[in-house]
Amino acid sequence: MLQNYLKISLRNLLKHKAFSMINISGVAIGLACFLLLSLYVKDELSYDRFHTNAERIYRLSRTFISKDGTESLRLGQAAPPFGPLIKQDFQEVEEVVRLLDIGANLRYGEKNFNEDDLFAAEQNIFKVFSFDVKLGNPQTALVNPFSIMFSRPMAEKYFGKENPLGKIIRMDNQLDYTVTGVFEPLPAQSHFHPQFLVSFSTLNDSRVYGAEGLRTNWGNNSFSTFLLLPKGYDAQKLVKAFPAFQNKHIDANASSYSRLDLMKLTDIHLHSHLDSELEANGDIQYVYLFSAIAMFILLIACINYMNLATAKSATRAKEVGMRKVIGAVRHQLVRQFLSESMLLVVVSLFFAVVLVTLCLPLLNEFTQKQLSFNALLDPVFLSILLGITLFTGLIAGSYPAFFMTSFHPLSVFKGKVSSALKNGKLRQVLVVTQFAIAVVLIVSTTVVYKQMQYVQNYKLGYSKDQVLLLRAGGDSAVNYESIRQQLKSNSNIVEVGRSSRIPSGRLLDSWEAYVMKGDSLAPADINIKSLGIDEDFIPTYKIEMAAGRNFSRDFPTDKTNGFILNETAVKLLGWNNPADAIGARFGYGEIRGQIVGVTKDYHFESLHQKVSPVVMFAQHGRLGWMSVKISGGNLKNALAHVESVWTRQFPGIPFSYEFLDQRFGNLYAREQTQQLLFGIFAGIAIFISCLGLLGLSMFMAEIRTKEIGVRKVLGASVTSLVIMLSNDFLKLVIIAILIASPIAWYAMTNWLQEFAYHTSVNIGVFIFAGVVSIAIALFTVSFQSVRAALMNPVKSLKSE
Repeated sequence: MLQNYLKISLRNLLKHKAFSMINISGVAIGLACFLLLSLYVKDELSYDRFHTNAERIYRLSRTFISKDGTESLRLGQAAPPFGPLIKQDFQEVEEVVRLLDIGANLRYGEKNFNEDDLFAAEQNIFKVFSFDVKLGNPQTALVNPFSIMFSRPMAEKYFGKENPLGKIIRMDNQLDYTVTGVFEPLPAQSHFHPQFLVSFSTLNDSRVYGAEGLRTNWGNNSFSTFLLLPKGYDAQKLVKAFPAFQNKHIDANASSYSRLDLMKLTDIHLHSHLDSELEANGDIQYVYLFSAIAMFILLIACINYMNLATAKSATRAKEVGMRKVIGAVRHQLVRQFLSESMLLVVVSLFFAVVLVTLCLPLLNEFTQKQLSFNALLDPVFLSILLGITLFTGLIAGSYPAFFMTSFHPLSVFKGKVSSALKNGKLRQVLVVTQFAIAVVLIVSTTVVYKQMQYVQNYKLGYSKDQVLLLRAGGDSAVNYESIRQQLKSNSNIVEVGRSSRIPSGRLLDSWEAYVMKGDSLAPADINIKSLGIDEDFIPTYKIEMAAGRNFSRDFPTDKTNGFILNETAVKLLGWNNPADAIGARFGYGEIRGQIVGVTKDYHFESLHQKVSPVVMFAQHGRLGWMSVKISGGNLKNALAHVESVWTRQFPGIPFSYEFLDQRFGNLYAREQTQQLLFGIFAGIAIFISCLGLLGLSMFMAEIRTKEIGVRKVLGASVTSLVIMLSNDFLKLVIIAILIASPIAWYAMTNWLQEFAYHTSVNIGVFIFAGVVSIAIALFTVSFQSVRAALMNPVKSLKSE
């Protein structure tokens, strides 16, 4: 019986080649999109799960709280004393491991590179995390000071085919380290990717960090701290004990301004969005979003099959009637139609796999991932794929199967089926659903595009173009004036400035601020971020002054007790006019002095964040960045000049640089990828929806063949017939637009709330989406409508 079903199904597919090709195309594209997005979602959900102890590892984070109760700083790292003290006070904690990101310059022989993914790690790291150590003993590799482990690719980069164990490598042209091991890099699905591990005991050396700082420095929250808890242990028990723990070890009021939290390792990538993270994380909202898009596109493909199968129902009605007359029962006919849909889905799946293979490299390029087709061969994923195939076949084939097998033989032979088919409400609902989904995606794509344009054109309050960024190490502070003069000797170099942080980064440093209350300085009620700068930083970035002056070499006291605030800080401190703050006494941390200037607000961080209150002071000894403003005349010459100066001053450090506008663009890389993917899938949704509309228009033209013939005989023009046939479909598209618009408005308004500064979702967006939808629908329908209107009425009436 099954063989007979398949034989008849194959015969019907080959008999109606045009319909079969449209059906297979729609379902194949729908399945391909579903598989691609499923690979993306599967990858996002798999982060950090490769660790044996993944379910028992928790990360310690620290949040600072302002006096008004708001969170002023949320950090994914903590101060160094927390780790050992937690292990000491909480016996249930099995292991505590600390890591410190200490990017450095490494040299071996003639090979000399700046490396970012270098971490100091405690020796028990391999008890907590699952590293695949290829060379060396994981129990002892990180015990001794000045020991370093390389990832396999880095070992090959520095040592080639030599055995790296025991080799001596120089760090920052100051200290020598011994290679004690080689490990495989962590998979891409990890929230951090160390390429080098340095023994944590090295930090006890005062030339590196200092043992005293590790024991007592509560202000340097740069240490990633991970806890290994017993199986089944409730981490919230520790969290509830942390306030008393802080009050005990820091000061009696520590819990009023500092909060400790724990997050499971496997939750970090999708659920952690703190002010400081080891790497950029994903977002669970995008996982939900792309899962929904995958299901919607697959649903659109199923709807297509239903519409196209129903479009052929009139021609198969007599077949169904005849089968019933000769003894076929309904469940046999249902199986026949379901077998046809299953065969079509299986054929579509083959083409979908081909499409996935072709499109996977593009998806990897868009998402910056390393998705592999081999993931489809995972047993769990194969089971899901089989289930989706069966589900798609059943959903797509169920309506045609049960609808067409409901025909009564007598009604079929009397020709009463056509009128019933003409009034198919469910098919109209399906078309509305298709286009509503497509309209939502079009609106979403348009809003994301508008926001990206808004971001690119927004006045930041400083000049970000043609600014070259250099990491200025400690050596540069000694002879900086000489370096600056050499750089400015080239006419293409406009200005050179130094700072502790650079625009496009985060303002993570802050101390307590003091303002005059009565006749003495008292703590301010707000949290003010700090930025160390020199006299040339403000001119380099063309930041405008609202009042007062910039730091000047003509005023030596600026380096010891001068402050510049931004407008936001001045307003929050109670001055209505920036000029009123000039000359006022002010304190910050241990420094006491006076305000010499107020800058206009500028967006140091991304537009996701509001402008923070900022205090700037001349902190020449701790300025790690050099900003070089280049004129637009001869960029190549300017770069060559900067490189030559760098090479003369720092012969042991490779010249590396980046441009500020590139960093600025990277702030919105996730949104740009989202815009691109929205656009692609909106186009796919429209395309598949148009296939369904084409099927419905073919169906209606077929049902109304006699009516069209009669109208032509009575004198109806081709134009009037096209308008008549198109009107019904335009009504459906307009209904879809009306339904989709409020849904899209709500979704995109919420999305825009992620930005402190954003565009608006105005009526123009919906007009654009509506015009595009109607134009595409008209083009699709008019093709079939014109064809039907041009048919010879003699043939039309004869066919009935």
